[in-house]
Amino acid sequence: MAGLVFLKDLVFQVLIALRAIWAPTAFGVVGAVFDDQGRVLLVKHRYNAGWQLPGGGVGRGEAPEIALLRELGEEVGLAGGTTRLFGLYTRKAGWVTNVVALYRVSAAQVNFRPNLEIREICLVMPGQPPADCTPATLRRLKELDGEQALSLCW
Repeated sequence: MAGLVFLKDLVFQVLIALRAIWAPTAFGVVGAVFDDQGRVLLVKHRYNAGWQLPGGGVGRGEAPEIALLRELGEEVGLAGGTTRLFGLYTRKAGWVTNVVALYRVSAAQVNFRPNLEIREICLVMPGQPPADCTPATLRRLKELDGEQALSLCW
């Protein structure tokens, strides 16, 4: 009986590995960090054009909320705060499906210093974004502001 359980488990593990090779998925997190005046934090990366919401990748076995707090701590010096899942999105990234969890973050402190990844930040009202926001950021700001229904795609 133990041999049969082992064999079933082995077959399952092989099937999961083959699926990961055939249709890989990357999991990312993004934070809409709001200050007490209702402004949202945007970042400018050194390697991408335009203003974006901050975020990054979820490590293997890492909880998404923990990954969000880790990424925002590294990128913008975020400390504390309350997080709430706002939406779950997908997008194609080459042959990989990218799943992105967007969190709303409030009551946090930001102690930003330019770093290897982020060169500057700004705080804006969601309805008044800077001119050079990425299209995805503009869509997320409209959703966060209640101007637009949540999309399924990033």
